[in-house]
Amino acid sequence: MSRTIPLRSLHLRRSVLSVPAINLRALEKSHSLDCDAVIFDLEDSVSPEKKGQARENLRGFFAGPPLEGKERIIRINSLSSEFGAADLDLVKALLPDAVLLPKVDEPGDVTDISDLLADAEAPEALRIWAMIETPRGVLNVGAIAGAGRTPGARLDCLVVGLNDLRKETGVLPQPGRSYLVPWLMQVVLAVRAYGLDAIDSVFNDFKDAEGFDAECGQGRAMGFAGKMLIHPSQIEPANRHFGPSAEEIAEAEAVISAFADPDARGLNVINANGRMIERLHLVQAEALVHKARLISARKPA
Repeated sequence: MSRTIPLRSLHLRRSVLSVPAINLRALEKSHSLDCDAVIFDLEDSVSPEKKGQARENLRGFFAGPPLEGKERIIRINSLSSEFGAADLDLVKALLPDAVLLPKVDEPGDVTDISDLLADAEAPEALRIWAMIETPRGVLNVGAIAGAGRTPGARLDCLVVGLNDLRKETGVLPQPGRSYLVPWLMQVVLAVRAYGLDAIDSVFNDFKDAEGFDAECGQGRAMGFAGKMLIHPSQIEPANRHFGPSAEEIAEAEAVISAFADPDARGLNVINANGRMIERLHLVQAEALVHKARLISARKPA
């Protein structure tokens, strides 16, 4: 019998669009976009003098028609800043799908927020995402991901922030990200060890379609679930790269069919068309087919 697929692995997170909460037009446009998730940003994209207005914009937006078919994430300012407490109060009032913590350095950054949400009796459905964008965050990423498996933790997803990481390390923004790949893979390894998702960093030049396409392909090959985006034009290529291809779906369905054969009952390893297939491949195939069905269900009839 196959293992049950972890619930967290079943989310579509191919395209995660960051929208400045200060931009009312962008907020309204998010309803019509085909991204899987929207990050409503109260942090980097909002100047200090406009933080209060950005929070009010989100209050009005969440009071309106619901954002259908997309995860809703609010990125707050650090709790150590003068804006963090008010941002977290807003999260507790609006109850998005997740709160995104900036510049997470250590497990305590996650568990502290978990405790605050528990104290406020926030529903378990309110999850935590964490930005990994500092040297300490990369060094501690295994422990941070592990914090998502402690009792009462709500951590679902890690998001890489390379702009801040480049700034703090001096690594230049070169095509191919060769000097950053070890750190990116460290994040992927950590989330896979603890059953979480990892979202690849933004690509800053949204007019460079070829460069973005290449970086999406690289991120998918490295094992990221999706990519954080800064412009609607990046949604389609992100969905295409991080979604399963027709060939992958056909292969997954063949694996499921092979294990459904009565002769395979109770076996952990089978031979299908000269290929050895383990039951762990069945778990992966079931997750992939489930995601393919979620994608299909989102398409208009």
